[in-house]
Amino acid sequence: MTPAARRRNSAPPREELLAAAMAMIADRGLDGLTMAALGREVGMSSGHLLYYFRTKDELLLQTLEWSEGRLGGERSALLSRGAVPVRERLLAYVELYVPDGPRDPHWTLWLEVWNRSQYADADARDRQGAIERAWHRDLVALLAEGISRGELRRVDPDRTAARLRALLDGFSVHVAVGIPGAGREAALAHVREFVDDTLLPAASPAALPAS
Repeated sequence: MTPAARRRNSAPPREELLAAAMAMIADRGLDGLTMAALGREVGMSSGHLLYYFRTKDELLLQTLEWSEGRLGGERSALLSRGAVPVRERLLAYVELYVPDGPRDPHWTLWLEVWNRSQYADADARDRQGAIERAWHRDLVALLAEGISRGELRRVDPDRTAARLRALLDGFSVHVAVGIPGAGREAALAHVREFVDDTLLPAASPAALPAS
């Protein structure tokens, strides 16, 4: 049996399908990701793919969940470095959050899934919400740690996390869609300034330079 024949006769693992879908988004954009094109990529029929995913909406959501799982592992590794100052870990979180640039594949997919969410069923919307809750939960925990260690001001971690993520979302959408002047480095600089101005403890009088 030829390799091509073996490929057609054995379904790839689900993770391979999702990785292929994400690679197609990176290479061709969302318009290039169809059931037929993905089937050709992995050696499966469109009908076989529909058995796995039922609809393109489900394929997109599962691909986003898979991508978020990978980001979640990276985020946990960054935030669990207890010997690293909280500000440094917070900025690492920000860098992981903000897109690499226009047409960042993860953000392209995220925007499409959320655009479709107004028509999604309750289960799909809850799964989308779980993605957001994971980012929020990790940020709240990091802010609470910084407050307890005296590295951050005594703010409400939950409210501050909500506001900081709203800021990140606004900048990230502009970066992902390529609005002129809204590049990744400019966004990161704005957020670093916001973190330093609003979250770092004020310098004590003794630490201020003499006039």
